[in-house]
Amino acid sequence: MSTPAPRFGVWTNVHGTWGSFRHPDDPVDASWARNRAQVLELEELGYDSTLIAQHTINPLGHDYDQLEAWSATAALAAITERIELITAIKPLLYHPVVLAKQLTQIQEISGGRASINLVNAWYRPELERAGIPFPAHDERYAYGREWLEIVTRLAAGETVRFDGRHFSIDDYAIRPSGALPAPRVYGGGESEAGRALLADRADAYFLNGRPLEEVRDVVADLRRRPRSRRSPLRFALAAFVIARDSDEEAQEELARGLERVEADHREWQEVFEGADRDAVMFQRLQAIPAVGSNGGTAAGLVGSYDAVAERILAFNEAGIETFMLQFQPLEAETRRFAHEAIPRVRRRVAVAA
Repeated sequence: MSTPAPRFGVWTNVHGTWGSFRHPDDPVDASWARNRAQVLELEELGYDSTLIAQHTINPLGHDYDQLEAWSATAALAAITERIELITAIKPLLYHPVVLAKQLTQIQEISGGRASINLVNAWYRPELERAGIPFPAHDERYAYGREWLEIVTRLAAGETVRFDGRHFSIDDYAIRPSGALPAPRVYGGGESEAGRALLADRADAYFLNGRPLEEVRDVVADLRRRPRSRRSPLRFALAAFVIARDSDEEAQEELARGLERVEADHREWQEVFEGADRDAVMFQRLQAIPAVGSNGGTAAGLVGSYDAVAERILAFNEAGIETFMLQFQPLEAETRRFAHEAIPRVRRRVAVAA
């Protein structure tokens, strides 16, 4: 199965940083002003999408600021023109009817550029400290399956009647809706329950950063699974990029980054202590030394511009279409990647065609 040419996105800076909290050239700043400027510049630089992660409190430390995802997405929808806005959603925080209404409104504001990233919750304090029950791992996915069906049907313009274990919906419709394409559904999940749900119902599956051979295995596994959607499942990859003039320069920066990870022990310990112990993602990530979240530099996008471009094309050949990237310092490195790495990828794609 051929994969469309690579698309490039950047994680919006909702936590204040996706790298170290102690980088000398990248102050921790999760403000709306910084995120607004960042996404506008990403669009100008030619990036295709941005991922807006959802938390109500910052999992890297409750004293740190945290951008609110859905109000920020609505604002970004009004001030951008082209970039895809992928907003994470934890079903336990929003009733599906409420979220469907917000989503269809944002889809109208953006002219059809809204997507969702389904996250079935993993950070226990965010829910438990608010008095919201935190069900067992597989039960969260059963809840998420019902939730997703209701949201996608409402967003597509259907009048929904649904009687399930978790929701009872009686002839509910959202207006206006249905005039624009239904929002694309992304989702990530390392567990059996997560893979089964997303292979069946998502438009695109998000992989955490990992080596190329592991990516091939995951893509093959997802493609073998039952699917109720007519369109083929697409794939996206999270990765932290360190691209320089030479491999040596990139490796030196990686070494500095790993030293900063050690210095950020307190923040990462906060994450791991609050994570659901049954979440397969965190069982994997604790064993992988990497810069960035969600696997970060484990994807290997570290090296010269040419080496990183070749690595991206190898992932693309393995099935990855969308590369959702992290950088530090954020603004300087997104510019560097847009000016140096993306043109190299696109030239190689053009030659291969």
